[in-house]
Amino acid sequence: MNKFELLSTADSENRTPKSKNNKRKWREIEAIHDRQRLRQELSELGMSPEDQLEML
Repeated sequence: MNKFELLSTADSENRTPKSKNNKRKWREIEAIHDRQRLRQELSELGMSPEDQLEML
């Protein structure tokens, strides 16, 4: 294995955790946006999340 192959292998190994962290952060952001959308829709219907819990 030459130096170039070693460096490219090391670079690809270093990128994996960073991309996983970015994906995880985007999933968290999407979950927050989903919750906000749900709260907005419930408020438009005249309901609050607490009302939903009481109905269960």
